[in-house]
Amino acid sequence: MDFYFSQFLTGLAGAASLFLVASGLSIIFGVTRIVNFAHGAFYMAGAYIAWSLTERLEGAVGFWGGLVIAAIAVAALGALVEIVLLRRIYHAPELFQLLATFGVTLVFQDLAVMIWGPEDLVGRRAPGLRGAVDVFGQAIPAYDLFLIVLGPTVLGLLWLLFHKTRFGVLVRAATQDRDMVAALGVNQKWLFTAVFALGVFLAALGGALQLPRGGVNHAMDLQIIVEVFVVVVVGGLGSVPGAFVAALLVSELNAFGILVLPQVSLVLVFLVMAVVLVIRPFGLFGRPEGPARASVSATVRPWQPLGTSGRVLAVAAIAAAACLPLVAGNYILAVGSELLIFALFAASLQFIMSTGGLVSFGHAAYFGLGAYGAALVTKAFGLPMLGGIASGVALASIGAVVFGWFCVRLTGVYLAMLTLAFAQIAWSVAFQWTAVTGGDNGILGVWPDGWASRPGAFYWLCLTAAALGIAALRVVVFSPFGFAMRALRDSPLRSEAIGIDRKRTQWTAFVIAGAAAGLAGALFAYLKGSVFPDTLGIPTSVDGLVMVLLGGVETVSGAVIGAILFRALTIFLMSYTDASKLVLGLLIIVLVVAFPRGVVGTLSGLLARLGARPSATPAMAGSGQARGGTP
Repeated sequence: MDFYFSQFLTGLAGAASLFLVASGLSIIFGVTRIVNFAHGAFYMAGAYIAWSLTERLEGAVGFWGGLVIAAIAVAALGALVEIVLLRRIYHAPELFQLLATFGVTLVFQDLAVMIWGPEDLVGRRAPGLRGAVDVFGQAIPAYDLFLIVLGPTVLGLLWLLFHKTRFGVLVRAATQDRDMVAALGVNQKWLFTAVFALGVFLAALGGALQLPRGGVNHAMDLQIIVEVFVVVVVGGLGSVPGAFVAALLVSELNAFGILVLPQVSLVLVFLVMAVVLVIRPFGLFGRPEGPARASVSATVRPWQPLGTSGRVLAVAAIAAAACLPLVAGNYILAVGSELLIFALFAASLQFIMSTGGLVSFGHAAYFGLGAYGAALVTKAFGLPMLGGIASGVALASIGAVVFGWFCVRLTGVYLAMLTLAFAQIAWSVAFQWTAVTGGDNGILGVWPDGWASRPGAFYWLCLTAAALGIAALRVVVFSPFGFAMRALRDSPLRSEAIGIDRKRTQWTAFVIAGAAAGLAGALFAYLKGSVFPDTLGIPTSVDGLVMVLLGGVETVSGAVIGAILFRALTIFLMSYTDASKLVLGLLIIVLVVAFPRGVVGTLSGLLARLGARPSATPAMAGSGQARGGTP
């Protein structure tokens, strides 16, 4: 019993830093509505800068002052990021802000390696708190007891800030109604900057306080951001008390999960998040999301099927792509096959995002299920490749049926986070069910049949599958079912009032998108000859989001261009530079600022404006734009 009590105290100590980071993210989202993916990067920067300062400053004053100075410095850096970057894209769809902060994360990761090196750094122990305290016969680190006291103290200080100061009142008012705050004469720009700096300060302080408890490394940003998203969503977006309670819950689950339920310890917090969101869709302390500007699709001109010229261009592009094996070597064909596979994967995600308005942070679940379905039947039953591909599509579809049934009961960020939870559950099964999936060793020897073993033949197979899959998704978009999806995206209440079944329609869309992603995953397994749990991981889902957003979320098939652009850049940069993340992150930031509606979306709008006659009415301009079709 004494051991379990000490483990409970360890969980409370871990909750302190987690609460600091989560409360900062919750405050930022509550006011600015930005899902700040770079929050983990600021946490990491706080830890690294604090390490540098505490190694150079002497004594207790130097150590504790170093932690605070590091947090202030990172807060100033966060304010600079908000002023220089985020202010420029506040009026862009919210997901493009997510893409911009993802670019910032990539930049920070490579900068951390360049400045501090790739090795883990061990921080100094806290002066005055280096010993242990005997609690019920167990030696509890004094620093852990300090953190246990710090968590409620910070919660109390934040309560005083938000309830007893003018700044706090403005922040709470902006959380409820930003437009009304602006109408009262409050300068929203500087309010947003101050809130962003406060949230970043809390994140950086949380990272700095981790120094005496563990090492600092360049991967800690992604490790913390996932747990922070879980905490914020379980507690309720914008609720600081909710973040505190959820941080306690998650930390205790982490502390006891490895002891009580080691088989599911990796996914326990995601199981809890899924249960909480299914029972209480807005988190423990959250409120239903009010009406907001469209964050997925705010297209002005109506979508139309490709016209004659559009079809000719599409056929010409496919014909040109089909000629690649005649002039390219094996490496280029392998890269081309990968680009086609991810074009189909991105198109499947865009189908539910653009057409259905359903944002998924866990679309890699269906990609990975397709890969594992193909690999398992190939290795276990010796089925030919086409049978393996069909099995992969079937397994991904089953996963979409199960996961989608729960997901369509939610909306907005909560829906996106539930898709992430299910993806992590699938990843955990693949990682820990070693007897079937091989665990971290993966499944090896998944090769194409003889007729498709040549790079050129497999490339043509991928081209055929991608072309037919993307064409089928476009057909669905412009079918009556697609119009029902778009109606639900634009006005759920009116759509349901005229008899459209929201849950059934969106559930069907999940299954269609899951099947297409499963086809891409099955082809990917045969391309690589192996399958690993990473195909189900968060980075794969994030890559899919980046592809869609780069191409243009307001287009029908812009993700195809986004996928080709992103994957080609990734492969090229990894081959020719050691700073691939830095360069790619900067390119993403530039593209977001230069093309706030995606590359294809921005170019399509530009061509439409150039082609419209000055005297044309909006309706006439829309009909004129429609003749060429929507990309």
